[in-house]
Amino acid sequence: MFAYRLSTLELRSIIEGAFLPLRCTCTIAPDSSMTVQVVDPKSERIELFVTGIPLDRLDTSREIAELVAELRSDLDRGKQLHMPFRAAG
Repeated sequence: MFAYRLSTLELRSIIEGAFLPLRCTCTIAPDSSMTVQVVDPKSERIELFVTGIPLDRLDTSREIAELVAELRSDLDRGKQLHMPFRAAG
């Protein structure tokens, strides 16, 4: 991890907190990619599951905010499963 980046713990905390009151879990893979799973805590239904999010895409607060907005948009459209992550651009 480079000095200018957030730690994975900080990054996970920001993304997981962005989906409250839903339960969001971020998992960091050895290949420096992230998986995000969003679950409705009442029904325990998986609302969103995204894999292959490259950590090198998340260098700035703007990039993190754009990722959260994209994931929330997918969630709002009712996508339950979205694999692998599509790079914006």
